[in-house]
Amino acid sequence: MAPRYQGSLMTTPAPSPASATPPAATETDRIRTALGWMHTAHFLTSAPQLEHLPPVDLPEIAFVGRSNAGKSTAINTLTQQTRLAFASKTPGRTQHINLFGVGKQKIDDGVLADLPGYGYAAVPKEAKLRWQRVMGNYLMTRESLRGVVLMVDPRQGLTELDEILLDVIRPRVAEGLKLLVLLTKSDKLTRSEGARVLSITRLQAGGGEVKLFSALKKQGVGEAAELLWRWIHPNT
Repeated sequence: MAPRYQGSLMTTPAPSPASATPPAATETDRIRTALGWMHTAHFLTSAPQLEHLPPVDLPEIAFVGRSNAGKSTAINTLTQQTRLAFASKTPGRTQHINLFGVGKQKIDDGVLADLPGYGYAAVPKEAKLRWQRVMGNYLMTRESLRGVVLMVDPRQGLTELDEILLDVIRPRVAEGLKLLVLLTKSDKLTRSEGARVLSITRLQAGGGEVKLFSALKKQGVGEAAELLWRWIHPNT
């Protein structure tokens, strides 16, 4: 029989069931992680046409919305940067698709796409039609597209152009494309007005998530960032 070793033999005790599994991250932890990730956003490239965009192997999130819906401000707020997304003094004049990389330790694991605002009356009709085609093609065919964030001024609600955009992406949403409607400038609403527009927009969004958002009061910023982080990291 093999001898038994006692006393001097050092062994590592097996972990107890309680210590074997790390504790689940709290909501605060997840939001902190997401905001830190968003803060790494940096400019990659800009393109006037869809065919000029480089193909990317990383999951992509597109930000869309009417001019004056607060899209650039929301992107800058989510990334905690002041001028990452450029807000033109003349709405509707910024007519390029801008890509931003995101990822910690200088290794990108996702891309944010800032699409031009639409619907501004002063933009020539020809330019409007051209960008409708560009955006439609992007939203329907971009293979790396993982999710869409639609910015909406809650005082106007979903407009006809917003409804058209939702119709364009609805087939892809049914196939798994993520959708978030951000009701920007929600600080301009009373509590009851915010609850009402939130309820109405949820019915209109057709399966997408809807959140109240205020860059001024930082309402919904952490929650939105955490949702986008989960879109890019679904297995984490």
